[in-house]
Amino acid sequence: MTKPLIGVTSTVWRDEDRLRGYGIGLAYLHAVENAGGLPVMIAPNLHDDTLRQVYDRLDGLLLIGGGDVDPALYGQTESPSAALRSVDAARDSTEIALSRWALADNKPLLGVCRGVQVMNVALGGTLYRDLATERAGVVNHDLENVGTFRLNGHAITVSDSSRLAVLLGSTALTVNSFHHQAVQTLGAGLLATATASDGLIEAVEQPDKRFFVGVQWHPEVMFDDSPAMQRLFGGLITASAQTA
Repeated sequence: MTKPLIGVTSTVWRDEDRLRGYGIGLAYLHAVENAGGLPVMIAPNLHDDTLRQVYDRLDGLLLIGGGDVDPALYGQTESPSAALRSVDAARDSTEIALSRWALADNKPLLGVCRGVQVMNVALGGTLYRDLATERAGVVNHDLENVGTFRLNGHAITVSDSSRLAVLLGSTALTVNSFHHQAVQTLGAGLLATATASDGLIEAVEQPDKRFFVGVQWHPEVMFDDSPAMQRLFGGLITASAQTA
């Protein structure tokens, strides 16, 4: 069987505002490859026609984590600027386009951390720009500086009627947590399929599509140790193989 081609988005490395290169965490590529896919990088600043031709050759997509989505894209012109991290207009434009194309074409897509936020904004939803200042009573979701990426951050509850619950094989899990922004109001057609103990949305999906799933945690770095996260990536690959 031909392995499906999975486009993996990337970040831009800059030095004093000069473009130096592109970056993808090794764990993303490891997870896609070991789940049975062929990972290829999507640069975040391609011309529109080039991006579309790349997209058309892909069987599935993975939107990775990274910096913040520009608040202007979801109607917030005033923002706690000190809290914003690594806003990149070209990357926002690229990933929003990919999300909308994938939804329209029923092409499988998995969004991770920033990825789920991009999916939500692409469909007209909004984000908390900074949880610490905009939502009272949340647990600490920004644990990057207090442990490894495999750190058990907090518990989540998964809707038992969701595709995500079937993929993970459970409705109660503990996940890592490395974000200070999160889904606030849902984009059109999206369902919230997992929440943290504080009620914050931890996953979304579009139930009418083959595979359009986003999670707020980082399953790629849990991949080797977690059968549930292996099944999550496996779900992306299986859905993508149907179009290969």
